Amino acid sequence: MKRLAGKIDRVVVDAPCSGSGTLRRNPDLKWRFDESELERLTGLQAEVLHASARLVKPGGRLVYATCSVLSVENQDVVGAFLSEHPQFAVVPAAEVLRGQGIQVDEAERFGPWLVMLPHLHDTDGFFAAVLERGA
Repeated sequence: MKRLAGKIDRVVVDAPCSGSGTLRRNPDLKWRFDESELERLTGLQAEVLHASARLVKPGGRLVYATCSVLSVENQDVVGAFLSEHPQFAVVPAAEVLRGQGIQVDEAERFGPWLVMLPHLHDTDGFFAAVLERGA
C-alpha cells in the first residue's frame, strides 16, 4: 500500500459500523449491540478513514460511507477527521450526484451529507460524505 500513497483519484471507505441503518430488517440488532461496541467501532472507523486518506492524491476524493444512522459513526467521525486533516474539505453530496445526472429527493436537507433514512426513503439507513484533498 505504501507505493500507492498519494496516487489514487478516488477511494471509497465502506466503513465497519453498527448497522443501525438496517434495524428495520434486523430488529434483534438492538439486543446484540452496546456502548462498548460502538466505542470500538468509532475508533476503528477513524483508523480506517485516516489510513485511506494517505492513498488520495491532491485533487482526489475520499468517500466515507456507513449503513448507520448514528451521528457518532457518521458526522462525528468525519468532523474529527477533518479537524486532523485540514487538507481535506467536504464536497456536498448533492452536488456530486447532480454532476452524475442523479437527482436524490431531499438531498440537500441533510447539508453536505448523503443521508438515506428508512422512514423517508423506504430504504435501509445510509450515510456518505465526499471529501476532497486540496491540490
